[in-house]
Amino acid sequence: AGTYRCGVNVSHYTESFTELQLNVKHDAKYPMDVTKTAYLGEEVNITCQIPEEHKVHFCKEDDNHICQNISSSKVTQMNGSSERNEERVFTVIISNVSVRDAAVYWCGAETRDTNVTIISLTTKIQLNITLPPVVRHEGESVEIICPYDSIYKSKPKSLCKGKCSTRDRNTLNETVREEKETKTDRLTLNDDVTASVFTGTITGLTAEDAGKYWCAVTLERDLNYLHTHLIVIMNEELNLTKYEGDDVSIQCKHQDEDQKSFCKAHEASMCVKDGVSLETIRDDRFSFSDEASTGVFTVNITDLREEDSGIYWCGAHVTTKVNLTVKK
Repeated sequence: AGTYRCGVNVSHYTESFTELQLNVKHDAKYPMDVTKTAYLGEEVNITCQIPEEHKVHFCKEDDNHICQNISSSKVTQMNGSSERNEERVFTVIISNVSVRDAAVYWCGAETRDTNVTIISLTTKIQLNITLPPVVRHEGESVEIICPYDSIYKSKPKSLCKGKCSTRDRNTLNETVREEKETKTDRLTLNDDVTASVFTGTITGLTAEDAGKYWCAVTLERDLNYLHTHLIVIMNEELNLTKYEGDDVSIQCKHQDEDQKSFCKAHEASMCVKDGVSLETIRDDRFSFSDEASTGVFTVNITDLREEDSGIYWCGAHVTTKVNLTVKK
């Protein structure tokens, strides 16, 4: 919003211009901000809603915060319908997402007059790209594979853990240096410039190795990075057999920075999407109690039912497999 001037230079000393006053107001029918997270290589569907009589406008914000039209074989637009006749829903599909696709997108509508095209950007979409979680057992080795754009072949690359999700280059370098000092015997970094991939290999995994890892490429004044989650499954499983109507308490270990997650799924990786449990139990019979000083939280389940039987994962990055059997 504000005052804009549109014109031409008539001479070295004078110019002819038209002054425009732009006022912006939000239409509550349209969401202002949407955040989507996708794994590298996935297909992303972005749904937008515009007035029926308008033309679709979809663009990607560049480094100068100018929204550029997208023309790419990776992007497909599909029209749809809406419950309200005066509105139209369309879906933009981005296939095989890469690091370059992580950006701010806008969708909106175009209206044309005789001499001017008016573009109304109604919804801002922040698309974040991450790597799928890596799951290994305690004591095993793991390879964290970090792809990067081929234009960064000659740039320094780092793998760091935990609190290095920052664009402050000095902080990141200090974190990397600390990691290398404490894990030189177990951490190996290898950069394959031909494949544009660098790999961090960690041997003899322990609970302390679990967490969020950042694949970072150091640029002139900034960092370009992706992150992944390393989930370490403890070797000791918990096998519980109960009867319908019983209560059970399950103690779970967690790290300070971890979320307290208790998830029912066949595989531990199914419980994580950008560090958030996908299938967190939501039932009044399930309750949590936390003893922060001991690094343990307890899951209490009352009035057990046969359908509660199954595999549970206790903890977020450090997780224990719980096999629960409920008999009649």
